[in-house]
This record gives sequence, structure tokens and C-alpha cells, in this order.
Amino acid sequence: MDLGVLGQAVGMFAVTNVDDIVILAVFFGQAAGRGAARVVLGQYLGFAAILAVSVVGALGAGLLPPVVLPYLGLLPLLLGVRAAWHGRHDDDDERSASGGPTALAVAAVTFANGGDNIGVYVPVFANAGTAGLIVFVVGFLVLVAVWCALGRFFATRPVVARALARWGHVLLPVVLIGIGVLILLGGGR
Repeated sequence: MDLGVLGQAVGMFAVTNVDDIVILAVFFGQAAGRGAARVVLGQYLGFAAILAVSVVGALGAGLLPPVVLPYLGLLPLLLGVRAAWHGRHDDDDERSASGGPTALAVAAVTFANGGDNIGVYVPVFANAGTAGLIVFVVGFLVLVAVWCALGRFFATRPVVARALARWGHVLLPVVLIGIGVLILLGGGR
């Protein structure tokens, strides 16, 4: 195994997924323990989709042209509007009874927030060769678990947990809408 490629994979994953720690902490905060497995499953589903599109793109299929990437921002934007609507109309008992976000909602946000990942991964994967591509994919999948653990860690810190319990129903829509707008305005960069 090439340690240089592994180091590049770790660095590239960290840089392209820093924002995911915040959204994962919010999701874990909403899950309040009962829905934590759904958050992890959703993160893996969404990230697997990002990897699949990136690998296909790297293999020359050109599945997502750069002009399409900004439109991935519509998904978190719409999910944020939906979360704001439900937060406005649900009382606290209904929100806590829901058990947090569904795996598909987490996967959708993860994938939609992955436009920048795809834009970075495709050219790197295209030049990595088969062995390098395997190191990147396996390394990224291991790092998703690390990211989930960090998100859960932040969500379970007493100060953060209290803030998420009090403001999570406001924070989630704001973060999702912000991510959506940034992706739309960023042009897939």
C-alpha cells in the first residue's frame, strides 16, 4: 500500500468533508440516541453514492457535467425548507417522538452536499490508477465512520447537546438552507 496515496486520501477527505461534521452533529442531536444508526446508515448511503458517481465520472462516463453540480444544492435547500416548515408546525413532543432524521434524508443531504466532493474526486480518481483508486475508496469509507464518530461526539457533549436540544429544530433548517445556497452559488466548485 502506498502511504503517500493514503495520506492524500485522508487529507482530501478531511478538506472536502469538514462541513459534514456540523451537519452530522445536528442530525445526531436530533436522533437523541434512538436514531443514531439511521444517521450512520444515511451517511454511508449518501457517501457511497458520491463515490459511485465519482468513480463512474473518473472512468470517463461524464455522468455529471460541471454545469449540473450547482443544482445539487436544490436538495438540501428544499430539505431545509421542509425541516423549517415541520419545525414551525410540530410541537416538541412530536419532534422528540419522531426519533430524528430518516436514513434517506441523511443520505440525500450527504449526496447533495457532495457536489464539491465529486468535483475534486473525479480528476484525482481518474489519475490514481486501479490500486490508488482502491486505496481512496476504502480509505474514504473508513473515514466516514470516523466522521460519524466525531459528529456523535460533538452532539453528545453536554453544552452542545443542550444547545442542539434547544435550537436544533432551528439550526438544522438554517444549516441545510445555507448548504443549499452555497452549493447553488458555488457553481459546483
